[in-house]
Amino acid sequence: MAKKQAPPNPYKDTLNLPQTAFPMRANLAKREPEWLEQWRAEDRYRRLREHCAGRPRFVLADGPPYANGSIHVGHAVNKILKDIIVKSRTLAGFDAPYVPGWDCHGLPIELQVEHNIGKPGHEVDAASFREACRAYAAEQVAGQSADFQRLGVLGDWENPYLTMDYQVEADTVRALARIYERGHVQMGEKPVHWCVDCGSALAEAEVEYEDKISQAIDVRFRVVDDVDLVRRFSGADADGPVSVVIWTTTPWTLPANQAVAVHPELDYALVELEHERLLLAEGLLEDCLARYDLGEGRVLARVKGAALEGLVLQHPFLEREVPLILGDHVTTEAGTGCVHTAPGHGQDDYAVGLQYNLPVDNPVGPDGVFVEGTPYFAGQNVHQANGHVIDVLHEKAALIVARKLHHSYPHCWRHKTPIIFRATPQWFISMDREELRADALRAIGETRWMPDWGQARIHGMVANRPDWCISRQRHWGVPIPFFLHRKTGRVHPMTPELTEQVARRIEEEGIEAWFRLEPEELLGEEAAEYVKLTDTLDVWFDSGVLHSTVVEKRPELGGLPADLFLEGSDQHRGWFQSSLLTSVAMRGEAPYRGVLTHGFTVDENGEKMSKSRGNVVAPQEVVSTLGADILRLWVAATDFSGEMAISDNILDRTADAYRRIRNTMRFLLGNLSGFDPQEHAVPLDELLPLDRWIVARALQVQEQVTRSYDEFLFHPIYQRVHNFCSVELGSFYLDVIKDRQYTTPADSHARRSAQTALYHVAEALTRWIAPILTFTAEEIWELLPGERADSVLFATWYEGLAPLPEDATFSSADWDRILEMRTHAARALETARNEQRIGASLTAEIDLHVPADAPVRAPLERLGDEVRFVFITSEVRLSTEPAPADAHVATLEDGTAIGVVVHRSEHAKCVRCWHLRPDVGENPAHPELCGRCVTNVEGPGETRRFA
Repeated sequence: MAKKQAPPNPYKDTLNLPQTAFPMRANLAKREPEWLEQWRAEDRYRRLREHCAGRPRFVLADGPPYANGSIHVGHAVNKILKDIIVKSRTLAGFDAPYVPGWDCHGLPIELQVEHNIGKPGHEVDAASFREACRAYAAEQVAGQSADFQRLGVLGDWENPYLTMDYQVEADTVRALARIYERGHVQMGEKPVHWCVDCGSALAEAEVEYEDKISQAIDVRFRVVDDVDLVRRFSGADADGPVSVVIWTTTPWTLPANQAVAVHPELDYALVELEHERLLLAEGLLEDCLARYDLGEGRVLARVKGAALEGLVLQHPFLEREVPLILGDHVTTEAGTGCVHTAPGHGQDDYAVGLQYNLPVDNPVGPDGVFVEGTPYFAGQNVHQANGHVIDVLHEKAALIVARKLHHSYPHCWRHKTPIIFRATPQWFISMDREELRADALRAIGETRWMPDWGQARIHGMVANRPDWCISRQRHWGVPIPFFLHRKTGRVHPMTPELTEQVARRIEEEGIEAWFRLEPEELLGEEAAEYVKLTDTLDVWFDSGVLHSTVVEKRPELGGLPADLFLEGSDQHRGWFQSSLLTSVAMRGEAPYRGVLTHGFTVDENGEKMSKSRGNVVAPQEVVSTLGADILRLWVAATDFSGEMAISDNILDRTADAYRRIRNTMRFLLGNLSGFDPQEHAVPLDELLPLDRWIVARALQVQEQVTRSYDEFLFHPIYQRVHNFCSVELGSFYLDVIKDRQYTTPADSHARRSAQTALYHVAEALTRWIAPILTFTAEEIWELLPGERADSVLFATWYEGLAPLPEDATFSSADWDRILEMRTHAARALETARNEQRIGASLTAEIDLHVPADAPVRAPLERLGDEVRFVFITSEVRLSTEPAPADAHVATLEDGTAIGVVVHRSEHAKCVRCWHLRPDVGENPAHPELCGRCVTNVEGPGETRRFA
């Protein structure tokens, strides 16, 4: 059966019903690209720079994403957070430029181009290969740039920085020269992380740890001189051969062994077994004997490790004698307390080897294969040789036990394959020459780290990190522009003039200028004695010197230090650290005043995202369905200091929250129809008390919001703004003023007072959400009444709000008490509605049983007849009598016991205001109206004092 239509309301034209062009349905996915096109056409970023010129500057230096592949949700989080900060600083009165950039050199691009056109030197020449790398990187930059702009990120997208720009490449060479001149760069044959698949050294930040199964072996190193040993162990004269036992998980490194290390302060025991004697750390003795299954053993004597220094041992399968040395890196966490030492295959080994002048032997080639001439293992891949090493040890009676071990092992972050440690001639930034480590630690202490645990994290990493290997054996990268002497291997004394000549050529021709350069062009007659270096710089050096090549060079960024660096928490070992070290090396201070980190994205179950799990959320799909503002709101709503959970369900809930904010703004705009702030605004001190209160409450919210923006804490902003829209506005103020807005005369003081309050709230609220809901805020901004700039970003935090005066008729505490009382009344009304005793709340009358001395009673009495408008009922009666048995009883926060009794009104309904009043029909000219509506229709209009 068709629903019965209500008769038309003959008084509809006398009502001030909301009117607005702001649609209920946002349709963000379709409309956002249209706004973007409009902003590009008007060159909004450039105009904003002109508008902000002369203000104090705030510079967020953009850490460059890698120009390879489509952006993922982690990229979106990073760029949105940066955009929120830049826009909030702009609204706070700063000139906050944002120059995006990209990291464009390095191995991932090389690998992709190799896949496309072949390896350089084989299918294609090196110059053509570099040209293809440059073209590929440019293509990737264009794609990522479009995706970032689609997120609403405002920046200098027409003029970004690229590490492959000729100027940046040249300035990278200049930065290296400055660091070299200050004594921080040296060449050395040191063990580095080496990826066999990459064929290159890796930076610390290019290494990740994954589980791996290795062969863990315990190996005998026979003592050459038993008499020497007995002299060191008093009373250790039992018969049988003596061996120092080492434990290792990399059997393939044994061909490079040059020593065995013990800790000088640890206790070592000489243990007698049935046919031999073994030397082990006493703290590991029980575990070792259980592992060996050689019997219980008897401790013959004990001695500190320091007493063993200089003992001569026989290599287990090579004709080589090796010394027993002392090292503080030796521990009793695992193994035997006696450490196999191969300076060519480990950082600790290398460091202790320097002290004892041990050879740095590396029998492994760049392809991970033992070089020709390596006894037993020449031509074998190191990982495949592990089994052969064990066989040889067994044949030589040097193997005690071999077992499989499941442990964490460094892998290449690109190939996901285990890396090796191998000593190769490389270029390093020394951590301890010229006090670089000490100066960097000092700079860390002078920087603000957010969250504050970031300081301890990077401090520990810098305090313990080895020298930084900055050279790579690749084609696509900024060259290390040095010449090496053919005989001595020493670097040519590169004067500033020589380096500057190289840099100027690169400015004109890019890095290809170095690869085309003949040594004679720079060195003249000396050229015959030198060879040109072909190594390239680690890409972490490229990005690490952006403080010099970009921030210091681009006038709009204003020089160093930058105010803020913001990246993921993994960058304590990456960009934050490379930037710190290069800046300290160049100028003695950090390149940033503050460092802010964000966590990684996971699914709603806390699981890492992966295509195989099917839990990946692609930002491109989100913006094409829900819109970028929904993704931005999710970023702001999430505590980004930890893991950030995202899923379709979470985004749906975010969309619901967005609708609450949007609907609130739609109500504000709808009820500001016809309002001209220049002509109709009521002075703040003449507003009705309820209107004055909402303006003061908005000021409190603004103070909380702007303080959170200043502290880069965005989830409290989301919570406070959402709560303001839901509670103070949606559940109270907007609900209460509907009657006054709709039914009083259009130009009455009562209505203009409410409109004035709505106007102030809308002006402020639009600014609060602008850094987050960047598209929606601009849409609202265009529809707000009054003359205004083209963009909300041309404004600042709203200054039209003010606190309640001390002599206000109703204090903030009064309204809080009324609001609390109203909440309990609403529950009683809901119960009555569910029991079908009433319909809408205006069909009800309520009795409030409130003690005479209750703090809430005075403000309720002061409201007088207007209390019914506050409770959205047709009548409210106050009583000091105890609440009857059928009352809804509650206790207020101050301890007051109150009661609410709901009655169905027996009076007739006014067709205009829908209140049920005893005076409906008393005026024969308007038999369907209450007396109040008659006054509002015929004039002069009712007078409201409070609400």
